[in-house]
Amino acid sequence: MSKIGVIGHFGIGLNLANGQTIKTKIITDELRKKYNNDVNIVDTHGGIKNIFKVIRNTINLIKNCDNIIIMVTENGLKTLVPVLIKFNRKYKRKLHYVVIGGWLESFLKSKGGIKNKLKKFDCIYVETTTMKKQLTNMGFSNVLIMPNCKDLNIIDKKEIEKKKIIEPVKLCTFSRVMKEKGIEDAINAVIDINNKYNKIGCSLNIYGEIDVNQTEWFNNLKKSFPKFIKYCGVAKYDKSVNILKKYDVLLFPTHFYTEGIPGTIIDAYAAGIPVISSKWESFNDVVDDNKTGLGYNFNSFDDFKNKIDKIVNNPNLIKELSNNCIEKANDFKIENVMKVLYAQIV
Repeated sequence: MSKIGVIGHFGIGLNLANGQTIKTKIITDELRKKYNNDVNIVDTHGGIKNIFKVIRNTINLIKNCDNIIIMVTENGLKTLVPVLIKFNRKYKRKLHYVVIGGWLESFLKSKGGIKNKLKKFDCIYVETTTMKKQLTNMGFSNVLIMPNCKDLNIIDKKEIEKKKIIEPVKLCTFSRVMKEKGIEDAINAVIDINNKYNKIGCSLNIYGEIDVNQTEWFNNLKKSFPKFIKYCGVAKYDKSVNILKKYDVLLFPTHFYTEGIPGTIIDAYAAGIPVISSKWESFNDVVDDNKTGLGYNFNSFDDFKNKIDKIVNNPNLIKELSNNCIEKANDFKIENVMKVLYAQIV
């Protein structure tokens, strides 16, 4: 018997940098450290094409592991939760669901069968207080808060003191490259601000995996990039802090209202750089407005642009916020967050 079985999107052999894959790998790596590699996995990569293989491997996992941890999204829930509940009638394993993102409540509103099966899990771990309240209101009594986390190498405050904020102020985005992440908003805002002052007062570097369904859109955008905007490819998730600390501000103009705790903001805090972010549903769980960053009204391009304008023209504010970011990063250190999960594992 193994101590733990993990079901999630690992993308073994691939260099994937989306939030789901990164969080799955980070938590699994930490579990392996804690339990001396007594951890087996099922990789859900491939979706419907590999569904029968995934189901077969899931059944083998529940036969042979004391604890089953799932880290899946909508399709994974619909397919695997019924399988787990069915076979757990015989094997009596402890079932855990680590939620990635903030979408679960809206999904479960139309999926009563899955909702009732998830209530039979031993524990559901959500990223924010907002999510816990939502599920509690739906009748769940098995929910704990376990924020997104990283194995963070937080920079020393002395690096902040030495850092000079000079023009152009270095801005970046660090998320999946897609319309819904507000990438085009960031591009247009930077162009507008530089045009307003008739100088290159700020620059923008874009990092992240390009959504496979939006490559044409982004390739067309790149054709018109001015010299102060650049796409820099996909950064390895364990190198993100070292990359981010070279910048002054992270932009997070997401159009997803149900974001959980974005790993990119955690990385920014560890790198000592503040964030300008849209105020998504769980914004207050992550960003201390005017302390670790500046929030703007959700989906308001003008407010977004005004916040960038404000911070670009106030280098002292960047320094002030940066010091607060380093303090905030400790809330998301993996050794602190994982205690929530360890306490439930038998």
